[in-house]
Amino acid sequence: MNYFFAALPAAYIFGIFFYADSQMASQIAVFNPFSLLHIPLYGILTLLLVLALCPQSAANSQLRYTLAALMAMAVAIVDEIYQSFIPSREGSITDVLLDALGVSLALILSLRGPFSRWTGRLQKLRKCG
Repeated sequence: MNYFFAALPAAYIFGIFFYADSQMASQIAVFNPFSLLHIPLYGILTLLLVLALCPQSAANSQLRYTLAALMAMAVAIVDEIYQSFIPSREGSITDVLLDALGVSLALILSLRGPFSRWTGRLQKLRKCG
């Protein structure tokens, strides 16, 4: 595992939890009444996790995408539980569903969309294995 590519999603997850209790999150909520920013937020997290996980063989490639999706959804659920304990925030099942939509779209784009070539090139550059 390349430490740089492993540090990216770790730093991103730290940012999600660190800024959950910040004034910035309250200000963003004014411009984001339907919580639609959850979709790109967790889509980016999923892409970072896909890049962080190295397949050992072509057969394990699908496992990499599954693990990235499960890890992103675990972060989404824990984040909503964490937000339910913050006085100015609330946890929401709807937000978790929007997170799942972001994860799904990221997986589709990384497997079939324009990002598939981009993620494939990055995987070759970083020498997984």
